[in-house]
Formats: sequence, structure tokens, C-alpha cells
Amino acid sequence: MKRLLCYIAGTVTFGLTIWRSSTPLSLVAFSDSDWAGNLDDRTSTSGYLIYYDSTLISWRSQKQRTVARSNTEAEYRAIAHTSAELEGVHNLLVEFRQPLPSTPIIYSDS
Repeated sequence: MKRLLCYIAGTVTFGLTIWRSSTPLSLVAFSDSDWAGNLDDRTSTSGYLIYYDSTLISWRSQKQRTVARSNTEAEYRAIAHTSAELEGVHNLLVEFRQPLPSTPIIYSDS
């Protein structure tokens, strides 16, 4: 607990700067996965980046829990995780009274 409090006290001035652009704010996500990239257990790794306008606000990379039978299945799972996180961010923005003028977009390479 003491470590946590010292960390918080030392990072009070840290923050996330969101620069307002002349275009309407948007929420955009990028999703990707590799298929059976882990040679030990043949699981895939997936990840995503979520941008609020031009500011990166959320990201994650993780090993998928199950073995995908195809590249399409691995990509689908990655997009599903990205979609869930994107929905959570979108709901948070609505709670902060920052509704988006357009639907959030997910880009994937497949």
C-alpha cells in the first residue's frame, strides 16, 4: 500500500493530453492477430489500439486462450475483443457527456 501511495504521489502531475482538432472527434480502433504464432502451444496473439481523435487512449496485446483453427478465426477473436473494449470506451465517453458524431470504426488487416 505504501508503494502504491508513493507512486500516486509521484505521478500526480501526469496526465493524458487530448488535442482538439478542427475535424469532429472520432473513435478509431486497429486490430490484428497472428495465427498460431506461439510454437509451443500453437496459440495466437492478438492486439488492438484505440485512438480518440489522434490520441492513443487504449491498447492491449495478449495471447488468445484457445487455439484458433484458422487465421480467420484468430482475426475474428481479435476483432471481438477490440469491439468489446471499443464499446466500453464509447460508453465512458457518453457518461462524460462527450457523444461522438459518428460510429466508431475498427480497422483490421483481414
